[in-house]
This record gives sequence, C-alpha cells and structure tokens, in this order.
Amino acid sequence: MIEQVEIVLDRRARGYYLITNELRKALPRLPKTGMVNFFIRHTSAGLTINENADPSVRVDFESYFNHMVPEGMSFVTHDIEGPDDMPAHIKSSIVGCSVTIPIKEHRMMLGTWQGIYLCEFRDHPHTRRVIATIYS
Repeated sequence: MIEQVEIVLDRRARGYYLITNELRKALPRLPKTGMVNFFIRHTSAGLTINENADPSVRVDFESYFNHMVPEGMSFVTHDIEGPDDMPAHIKSSIVGCSVTIPIKEHRMMLGTWQGIYLCEFRDHPHTRRVIATIYS
C-alpha cells in the first residue's frame, strides 16, 4: 500500500532547521513496517538527516556551505531573485531534495542522534512543501 501526504512547513529564512517532529505530527499512523520518503518540492531548499542534539552542528553547516558556495561569484549569471538565488540552487543540488527512512513498529527508525533538517538556502522566509510517501 502507498499513501501520500503533503506537509506545508512554516515560513523560515536561511538556516538549518530540525523538522523531525513537525513532519512526524503531520503523518498518519505509520504501518508496522515499511519506508517513508520525504521530498521537498523546491529548488532552493533541501532535506538531510544529521545531528539532532547539538545546535552548533547547524551553525557549522551554514558556515561550511557559505564558504563552499559563496554569494557574489563573478561567473554566475542566474541572479533573477537576488545574490542568494543561484547559490541556493547549487546548495540544494549538493544536499538533495529527499530522504528515505525505514519504518518499524509504526515508527521512523532514525538513530538516537539523527534528525531531519530543512536546509533553507534563501535569505527571505519561504513556505516550503514536502510530500511524504509512505510505503508498507
């Protein structure tokens, strides 16, 4: 069986946000076993799984990606929506647009220190939509 749910996330500006609980609350009861895939429907944000306890990890992610993909690259031509536009697209491609998590005993089987991040790469707050596809 396959079930899909669209989840509308709160508006957020640039940053790395733990959204595990927000996603979990929006899901129907999960099957006893299966998989859940979360897919973000945007080209300037991403999803990843990483450290859920120490907030400095999210600060370091921001620092790293801004160092690797800075704004103001002279060779970039796509800047219709501002200087953060193309860097946001590049960062989104590096991070990716989906994560898949196994389900066991009606629960997502994330590790003790794992959480799902919304990686928002645009300066101005955006509403983001995530499609959750549940396979049982």
